[in-house]
Amino acid sequence: MSGVGEIDEGFYSRQLYVLGHDAMQRMATANVLIAGMRGLGVEVAKNVILSGVKSVTVQDEGDTEWTDLSSQFFLKEANIGQNRAECSLKQLSALNPHVHVSPHTEPLDEELLLKFQVVVLTDSSLDAQKRFGKLCHSHGVKFIVADTKGLCGQLFCDFGEEFEVLDQNGAMPESAMIQSVSKSNPGVVCTDEKHMFAAGTKVYFSDVQGMTELHSIGPVEITVQGPYSFGIGDTSAFSEYERGGVVTEIKQPCMLRFKPLSEALLDFELLNMNDYGKEARHKTLHLAFQALHSFVKKEQRLPHTQCQSDADVLVAMVRELNAVAQLEQLDEAAVRNLSYTARGDLAPLNAFIGGLAAQEVIKACSGKFTPLQQWLYFDALECLPQEESQPAVSFFSTKGTRYDGQIAVFGSAYQEKLERQKYFLVGAGAIGCELLKNFALMGLGAGEKGQITVTDMDFIERSNLNRQFLFRSEDIGKPKSEVAAKAVREINPRMRITAHQNRLDADSEEVYGYDFFMGLNGVAAALDNWEARVYLDGRCVQHQKPLLEGGTQGSAGNTQVVLPHLTKSYGPAESSSNGAIPLCTLKNFPHRIEHTLQWARDQFEGLFKQTPENVNLFLSDSSFVEQTLGHGDAEALEVLGGVWCSLEDMGTGGKRPTNWEDCVSWARCRWETLYNNDIKQLLHCFPPKQMTSTGLPFWSGSKRQPHPLTFDPSNKTHMEYVVAAANLYGHIYGIQGTRDRASIRTILEAVQIPSFTPSSSVKIHLTDTEMQESKENESDDAEKARLDELKGKLASPSLKSSAARMNPIDFEKDDDSNFHMDYIVAASNLRAENYDIPPEDRLQSKRIAGRIIPAIATTTAAVAGLMCLELYKVVLGHQDTKFYRSAFINLAIQRIVMCQPNQPRKFKVAGEPYTLWDGFLVEGRGGDQPEMTLGDLLEYIKVKYSLTICGLFYGKALLYSGQEEKLQLRVSDLVRMVTKADVPPHVKMLELVPSFAEDEDCEEVPPIRYLLL
Repeated sequence: MSGVGEIDEGFYSRQLYVLGHDAMQRMATANVLIAGMRGLGVEVAKNVILSGVKSVTVQDEGDTEWTDLSSQFFLKEANIGQNRAECSLKQLSALNPHVHVSPHTEPLDEELLLKFQVVVLTDSSLDAQKRFGKLCHSHGVKFIVADTKGLCGQLFCDFGEEFEVLDQNGAMPESAMIQSVSKSNPGVVCTDEKHMFAAGTKVYFSDVQGMTELHSIGPVEITVQGPYSFGIGDTSAFSEYERGGVVTEIKQPCMLRFKPLSEALLDFELLNMNDYGKEARHKTLHLAFQALHSFVKKEQRLPHTQCQSDADVLVAMVRELNAVAQLEQLDEAAVRNLSYTARGDLAPLNAFIGGLAAQEVIKACSGKFTPLQQWLYFDALECLPQEESQPAVSFFSTKGTRYDGQIAVFGSAYQEKLERQKYFLVGAGAIGCELLKNFALMGLGAGEKGQITVTDMDFIERSNLNRQFLFRSEDIGKPKSEVAAKAVREINPRMRITAHQNRLDADSEEVYGYDFFMGLNGVAAALDNWEARVYLDGRCVQHQKPLLEGGTQGSAGNTQVVLPHLTKSYGPAESSSNGAIPLCTLKNFPHRIEHTLQWARDQFEGLFKQTPENVNLFLSDSSFVEQTLGHGDAEALEVLGGVWCSLEDMGTGGKRPTNWEDCVSWARCRWETLYNNDIKQLLHCFPPKQMTSTGLPFWSGSKRQPHPLTFDPSNKTHMEYVVAAANLYGHIYGIQGTRDRASIRTILEAVQIPSFTPSSSVKIHLTDTEMQESKENESDDAEKARLDELKGKLASPSLKSSAARMNPIDFEKDDDSNFHMDYIVAASNLRAENYDIPPEDRLQSKRIAGRIIPAIATTTAAVAGLMCLELYKVVLGHQDTKFYRSAFINLAIQRIVMCQPNQPRKFKVAGEPYTLWDGFLVEGRGGDQPEMTLGDLLEYIKVKYSLTICGLFYGKALLYSGQEEKLQLRVSDLVRMVTKADVPPHVKMLELVPSFAEDEDCEEVPPIRYLLL
């Protein structure tokens, strides 16, 4: 950020969708001090620097120790004995070129703190917290304390006597289409669909026809009357409501008051609970952290690891504090565990608390989102072994290694187990980078027998740099997985990591097959799409491997741990396509900007990608026409008509340009068709005053009455469409275009626009069902004649001989020079103008049309930290779901919900219970033994499970349904015969789905996992 108001959208694009321009401009003026550069401090600093404040000063007067390396990812073994802040400076500065980062190696003092708008203390004493907290509170400096000890964490915020929150949750304002408004007191507004307004919400009205007084009454507070209605005050004197209109929420700011730390220490009402079974524990931890400070002040050290006498002292201190606090229940076991592990310094916990703390810094700088009020405690004590007997204290003593901070919690034997792990990470994007950083610090797979395999098919783009912190600007264009693997080797040179660039799907099963999965200890998913998650989940179920899953969307995130036989799996679940916009809405009745943007995207795909691809297929595949005819007459007419027009020159009735002027002419005529002629035709079919069969206006509610546009070369959006469309059209034909608007205007003056008269024979469908039925109906004689004519034209040898291949365009949203978003924004906003829908700016249009998931580094770090806390438990081998946690977080409102994972659903086959994890494992071919026949398989299942197979499927192929002649066939030969395809050599497991005579009607059955080893 080179100056206030100048936001680097290419760098911050995904974060801008979370925070918005205004909040980021406020952040650009903020100077932040972060004290303490151990693992937690560097995590906070990393996230704050990536977020884009003006400056960050990192303070630490201490030198690097071995224990720091277990969580401080910017320190190396060579830095032992050197100042932590100075050693971290170079890499912190490289995170964001727009943020000035400087070190401070002297002790904190009042003069220093007053130079900043936000101060964050980590690894600090309670006396320092009280002293500097009082100073900051009295001078309007936002003050944050973050601390972690072992498996327990603490966060505190004080933003002063008055702090204005401009946007409490960051959600888009709710809106609804108006169906009717009554003339009454109160006036009742009915909406076309369920509204999402809460009682007391303030709203404004727009685009209402009739009752225009609604436009000028200012913010109106509503009273909710039902899911489709609300009251708005007295409308009895208003004019009659006619139709249309949108009601939109007005987001209200609020003022918050904070107590200084000394006062807040005494107020248990300020504790925010996050793991609801732990209320007593977190209240106890509030006292335990205070007691720990007293212990350190008295003994000048932290409690010794696993020291019973030190734990007794700490428990006694907590009891003494509780004599004043009067808590009904003390969790003394948690106090003891805090004492036993306080010397521990764990990367996953620092990642989680550091993500939360950095988000509070962003709130303090921007006024965006609701701050923490005021205390939060978190623990992951379930990570500890649950056995009564503990290893000897010597197992936890420091050994002068980079893992000392972790050994202090779990012991050296567990550390060795971590290093032997073989894990598969799918995805090296934002969560993937954070996971790899944590893996390196933990030493996961870093031993001689360990291994991390990471795959990601994507290459680094500039927009990645704001949250995928292992990448730098010089890495743009390189494979994510390779760069990430190299970066984590810098963090921990002992990491044994292999990078792949494979997409994870059925096509990569030759690489990620049976042998690969069976060699793993577990899998971590850092994916950004539902289909890939479900596929990976299925592979983990098939091979009985634990899966760590996490995802983010803006300030919200979730984690899930999938454990064989203990928990339900990730999927399959409802597809995300269930929210698809109806085609008829897109085609004729849009009422939201999302509809016009999807329409514009569909236009782009059809014109510049699908049609050129069809032309190329026609030119290279002699069976293309016949295959297309097999899809039905309606689709064949559209596809083959597009192919012929694209091959025939404009001068002879086609649409193939021969020069740049033809491209401009096509774009101008296309504009006329879309924004004038098509709208005139729609209004001809459904006139403005048309009524429905129920006596209501046809154009009402979600059906917004459109109006045609008249082309104006002086209109910026009109010309943007022509410039973008002409250049894209030229590109698919290999014709060079230009951005010179003056020359394009000159060409436009000579363009002849064909006259247009609406036709009464055009049928416009009102529903998708009507549209589908029309496609399925027999085509009429005219359509058949047109198809025959097209077949004849396309069969002409001269057409192919003179044709050149076209250049299909793959939509790329992040290249501002390629005309892609220029076209989408102009096309969408012109259609929005047709329907009186408020237009959208380029940034938000890119988010919607590009299906961009808003993202911010703070949430990503927190989610990856939670995933790795679950990883500790998986490696430890907990066999009870009560020790595991699924998490749902929203850092915008500091909402953290932790819950035990659900157990797998049970179903019965012939009276016996099963879950999705169960299957019938059969060694079909082992060692030197010949492979089983189908008869052998049936007999094996009958003898071992007392079940009689009466049917057998492989995928969709029916292998067997009682045919005796198949019983002598070897199973793989039967699969080959039925599917007419060889079983690939890499396939070592066939998943066969049986039906059993004992329970033929059961809807679910465990699969037969038939091994070919």
